[in-house]
Formats: sequence, C-alpha cells, structure tokens
Amino acid sequence: MKPTTLLIVFICGYACGDKTKFCDSLIYCRGQVLDVVQKSKIFEDSKSFVDMSQVNHPNETLKNFYSFMKDTYYNPNKNQIRSFVGENFVVDNGLQKWTPHDFDSNPQFVERIDNINIKEFARGLIKIWPSLGRKVKFSVRENPEKYSLIYLPNGFIVPGGRFREMYYWDSYWIVKGLLLTGMKDTVRGVLENFVYLIDRYGFVPNGSRIYYLSRSQPPLLSLMVGLYIDYTNDIKWLQKNIGALEKELKWWLQNRITIVDKNRKDHVLAYFSSETDDPRPESYYEDIRTCAEFEDQIKKQRCYKNLRSGAESGWDFSSRWIFHANGTRCSNLTHIEVARVIPVDLNSYLCKAFRELSRFYSLIGDTKKSEQWLERSSSWQKSIESVFYDPEDGIWYDYDATSSKLIKRFYLSNFTPLWSEIYDVSLRNEYASKIVKYLNKLNISEFKGGIPTSLKESGQQWDMPNAFPPLQEVLITGLLKTGHPEARKLATDFAHKWITANMRSFKKNGVMFEKYNAGDPEELAIGGEYTVQFGFGWTNGVALSIIDQFYVQD
Repeated sequence: MKPTTLLIVFICGYACGDKTKFCDSLIYCRGQVLDVVQKSKIFEDSKSFVDMSQVNHPNETLKNFYSFMKDTYYNPNKNQIRSFVGENFVVDNGLQKWTPHDFDSNPQFVERIDNINIKEFARGLIKIWPSLGRKVKFSVRENPEKYSLIYLPNGFIVPGGRFREMYYWDSYWIVKGLLLTGMKDTVRGVLENFVYLIDRYGFVPNGSRIYYLSRSQPPLLSLMVGLYIDYTNDIKWLQKNIGALEKELKWWLQNRITIVDKNRKDHVLAYFSSETDDPRPESYYEDIRTCAEFEDQIKKQRCYKNLRSGAESGWDFSSRWIFHANGTRCSNLTHIEVARVIPVDLNSYLCKAFRELSRFYSLIGDTKKSEQWLERSSSWQKSIESVFYDPEDGIWYDYDATSSKLIKRFYLSNFTPLWSEIYDVSLRNEYASKIVKYLNKLNISEFKGGIPTSLKESGQQWDMPNAFPPLQEVLITGLLKTGHPEARKLATDFAHKWITANMRSFKKNGVMFEKYNAGDPEELAIGGEYTVQFGFGWTNGVALSIIDQFYVQD
C-alpha cells in the first residue's frame, strides 16, 4: 500500500462518520423565490432579504409566490416584487436585545491600567458589550421554518452592523475580551451554543443562519475553550463537552484535507472549501454578477463554490485567493481559486487545536486520547515546517497546490504559526530574528493606522490598505511570545500604534469599526462587498487584549 493510501485510511478510520447537514430551504437557500427577489435588487444588501422572517408557513409562502408569478405573467417588475415581499415577509431577524447578567461596567481589569486615557478608552469599550448582546426569540424555537436564524439556547455577543447573528471565528476575540472583563458566564453560554451547533449539525457553521450550513470558518473553538479553562479551571464542563470538541476536529479531518507531496514526502494538510456550488444566499446578487462572465455552467458553479470557500476562510475576499491564468496575483474576483491554496493560517489553527484537545484529555485523565491528539499535532507541525516555511525569508507562506510552489507574498496570515507557536520553540531567537528582518525589509513599521492585511491594493477588503483587528493581535502576540528583544520592541510599537489609531477613531466617530485604514487612521477602511460596519465585537476584544498585554500593571 502506498504511503498516501495509508494516510487516507488512517484519517478516515479515525474521522469519517457523520455527514454534514445542508440547508434545503426553498425560501432562504435555493429556489425561485430567492432567485427572483435577490435578482430584483430591491434591497441594497442581499443579506437583508434572507434575514427576514415569513408571515406564514413556507408552504403558504411558496403557494403565494407561484400565484404571484402567474398573475404577473412570470415577469414581475421591481415594485410588484417589493409588494410580494411586503405581504409575505417581515423585518424580524428572530433576535432580541440581551444584557448579560455578569456584565460589569468597571471590572477589576480596568483599575490596573496605569494610563488615564487608555483607562477611559477601555471603559468605553466595555460599555459597548450590552449593545451587542442578543438572544434568540422563543418564536424561532417554536416556528423554526419561518426563519433563517438557527435557534441557540444562550445569549451571545454579535459582531455588529449587518452581522446580526453569532459568528464562528469572530467569537474567539470576543471571548478573549469578555474574559478580560470577568464575563465568564457569558463565555460559557457562547461555548455551549457552539456545542449545540455541533450536536445538531456535526460541525460549527460560518454563523447561526441556515444559509451558512455549507461552510465553516477557521476552527478556533478548542482555542476558545482553552481560554475559558485557563480562566475558570472548569474541568466538569470540559468533561461534559469534550466529545463535541473532538467531533468538530474530526469534521475538518473528514471534509477538508488533502495530500501535499513535498520533497518526495506526503503531508496531510487542510484547505478551505464548500459542499455546495451555487450563489451565497446572503450575497446572491453579488455572486451572480461576479461569475457572470462564465457561460459554461461548470465554470460558473466552480466560481460560486470558490466564493463560498473564500467566505469559509474568513478572508472574503483577498488577492490571496485570486490568480491570473499564469498563476500570478490578480485583483479580479471572478478568477478566485481558493481550492488551489493550502493556507498556512488554517493549518496552524488546526495544529494548535489538536494540541489543545490533547491538553484537555490530559486534564480529564484520558492519557490514551491525549497522546493520540498530541501525536497528530506533532505530525501536523512537521508538515507545516516542511511545506510552508521558507528558511531564506524566515517566514511561512501559503502553498500553491497547482504550481507546487510557495506563494511568496506578504499577508498577515504568514505569521499565524508564530502566534500559535507551531514551530520549534527552542529556536525562538532564530525565528524571531529572521521575522524582524523580514518586517523591517518591507518597512511595515511605517504604517500609522495598523499593519495592512497585504501590500496589494486589489479593491478587496482583505488587502491593502485595510487593517483587521484579529490579524494585528496575531502578529503582535506572536512577536511578544518569542521573548526576543527586537521582536518585543516591534510588538510594542505595533501595539501602541494600533491602540492610538483605535482611540483617535473612537473619539472622532463614537464607534468601533470592523476594520481600519492602515495608511491613515483618520480615514475609513475601503473595498469589499459592503460598507464598513461598526460595533464591533472582535475589534473591542482585540483592543482589550492588547491593552491587557501592554498597559496593565501586574
């Protein structure tokens, strides 16, 4: 038996099992109603329609739609479609405002901040939490067929703006911020919501809407649980829920792995994908337009699938995923090819999750499973080093499976192994020294409003000039963890610039944004499929985390 076959048998023998449950709603996920309404562009944002609830049971909605189409000779105009929607749907996204019972506007954490301006800023951030608190209405539990929203048992913190539901990878940085402010009960509820989703669907979807059921997001649940356990030492909770954590990681091993042959050795690694190949319901009009140039249906469906896969990455969208025919970087989203990229960040998150699961099994006394997951983590780390690391540049890069080459471009995702500590930590100084040199060579310190996601101006939001909070934390914390003097100095400089930019923007606008402009903190971020959103869950969590690392007295 070939080594590749052995690897596949090993993984499937351990992971293959549950099939992912997809959305089959003829209102919210596919079908004529979705197609007619979204193509009419009666809503500025496609997400507005699929977040509405139905007045009647879906069968009645469909019956009314077929009558409507017949009455309009199957060619309704915009006003007629608007009337149909008004009669059959209501602006009710299934959520109600919720103030966490453990919210404290002046937690102990704030009192240890020595800078008065930073202290006031932190207080302002903490006061935002209740405005982002949501709980699913009882009516969603009683009549789930009328909503795209998935029922969740506990309250949670939403990102903000158009993002009105619970999201997967956003929640890691939200959880970090909540724990810093002492809200462990709220965090436990959020984690139990994720466990609920795993029990119901076999994995964690992108967000808590049925139209997100074809994809996940970066697998950070085990890392969130790690933060919670470190804060509470709640081993009883861990014993009860560890099976769900393992089930989620098995889902990734079953559904998102490939074999990379590097230097005559097979490496099992993960990639982003989607099980469906039609337009995203929440971006239906935009996806139709993006893929319109393809007349061939197979190519069109491939385009749709790549857009869904890009959304699973969390980086929707970026030049990171877009290629010209010759393999060079491209800005035209039509040419998105997510599946050809083996992402360094995804594999670092997974490797860290395997390591955390090993730690959890050790904490509850299951030595056998602890050793199994530690072995998997160690094997994955070796593959990350072999496939992604460039010793000459001293940095990790994504891997292009089509050309079998590293994608030697600056993206903040390149630093995820540093943040996850997925490298030989006995050589911290050597790694850190090379990374400092890499950053200085590119003059990254010159940006005033944060570190840009990339150095490519593509018009996509996960590119220049936009600076996203989670990626700031990845680089800053990664540098800090090395203990290397120059790396720590860079981390400190980046941290001060980020907090200063956040404070200036907050003072000027009165809100926290989803992303910022790295070139000019006075300007809004640009690009993407929607206007810049405010709130904002992960921004607040990252700011509090950086304040804790750089401005709090022990």
